[in-house]
Amino acid sequence: LLGPDPQRRLRWAETEAACACPEELERERSKARAQRAGGAQAGPRGSPAPAQGGAQPRPKGEPSPGLRGSPARSDSSLSRFSQLSVDTLQFLLFLYIQQLHKVSLRRSLLGDEWPSPRTTSPSLPGKSAGGNKNWNDQEHRAFVQSHLLDMLELLLEPEQLSASSHSSPSSLVSREAVCALSFLLEGSVGNSRMVLPLHELALWQHCHPHNGFSEGAGAFSLPRLESWLRSCLTANPVGMSACLRAGRKLAWAQQVEGTTRRAKVACSARVVPEVAPMVILSQVYKQTLAKSSETLVGAHVRIHRCNESFIYLLSVTIEKCQNSTFVLGPVGTLVHVHGCDGVKVIVVCHRLALSSTTGCTFYTLTPTQPLILSGNQAASFAPFHTHYPMLEDHMAQVGLATLPNHWDSPMLVCGDSGAADAFRLLPPSDFYPFVIPFEMEGDTTETPGGLPQPYQEVLSRRQQKVQLWQRMVKEAGLSKEQRKQFQMLVENKFYEWLVQTGNRQQLDSLVPPHGGSKQAAG
Repeated sequence: LLGPDPQRRLRWAETEAACACPEELERERSKARAQRAGGAQAGPRGSPAPAQGGAQPRPKGEPSPGLRGSPARSDSSLSRFSQLSVDTLQFLLFLYIQQLHKVSLRRSLLGDEWPSPRTTSPSLPGKSAGGNKNWNDQEHRAFVQSHLLDMLELLLEPEQLSASSHSSPSSLVSREAVCALSFLLEGSVGNSRMVLPLHELALWQHCHPHNGFSEGAGAFSLPRLESWLRSCLTANPVGMSACLRAGRKLAWAQQVEGTTRRAKVACSARVVPEVAPMVILSQVYKQTLAKSSETLVGAHVRIHRCNESFIYLLSVTIEKCQNSTFVLGPVGTLVHVHGCDGVKVIVVCHRLALSSTTGCTFYTLTPTQPLILSGNQAASFAPFHTHYPMLEDHMAQVGLATLPNHWDSPMLVCGDSGAADAFRLLPPSDFYPFVIPFEMEGDTTETPGGLPQPYQEVLSRRQQKVQLWQRMVKEAGLSKEQRKQFQMLVENKFYEWLVQTGNRQQLDSLVPPHGGSKQAAG
């Protein structure tokens, strides 16, 4: 998954890793801001994450305080947090949406998990996406339609409000407020495939008669702007629903004997400049799915309702999955894990965020602090612990380096009671290496950056025990027949362990089916 400007990101990683103290790091950040000549570097549209490196706010007002996280592991961490900021108006919109647009967790609390005969999951043949707000773009549109006036009033200057704190027919909406709405809305003109943020569209000359923009006042008439937005608002033509309805179907997963549901894998059909293609994997059940495809390069991958599966994507939002393992290649943007139970995620990424998860483990290499949003229980964090031959090449392509690595410094961005128990660092005694079971060409032969000393020491002690056991067997002086019997005993015990732990499924699913499997192009 490609992020912006990989080479600049790599250069900054080298600079940050070379800084000996927080003060030196802040001086380097000041230099970088000066070189950008005051241009604000906003994060990806739609991401509420704190801006890295003290991004400057819009001209209106002062920036809101940086999102402060806990635990603050040192004074240097507090100093660094104090330099972070977000756009004030965009942050207001984000808080408004979080307060009003809440996904009901009742079905999950009632044990409505997939696969289940009463579960309604999205399907490819043009069926609606049921009541799932995470999939239903029409419901997102309805939310904006219902609350558009409230959001516009929220962004008004105080002098534009009446005594009752509401707008009037003469209220004016500033350019900065429309820029903040670009956090939620974007679009195109006519049949153009060029997608632009809302504020750029609103300032086009031929749109002024419709949206009430006044050159003299440098602002928009609120009633006319609201009317224009309502008349133009449509569902996202490159969103999840469109991908499921009209996307290209991919035969990446097979029908599992004994199950009634078939895995759904689709790629968005409409290609738009500056918009990442979307790949959706839904309802993968008791399978191992491994892909290293051009379809994944630069794509937004969404994994939904997968259960008891092992998914390797060497190129992501992961939603409502259970008891599965996800091995992702380097992700240059965000990995968001939501509503999952008992999953393991192994990834090198620019940013990791988790919400509403239970008992999940994250093995990560990331230059930013993992964001712990609301509703998480018993999350575990551990260092990234695997490799494949092309890993370092793929990291360079998306601008990710081995340093800095903040896997062990998650930030709590929530006010939940008991939030202090939301996560832990995985004890070294529970840490085991992970092997990606596929062969390919490349130069990476070990985990990039190595392992922290406590974890490496545990692995070394275990390796010494294995070597000692092998030496004891070799020096036991067993006859050929005894060695054969001993080998059979070990294999039988190993097989029993595979069955008891459920690991047999993973090994069996690595064996290609007889005659090979059909794979769709891409």
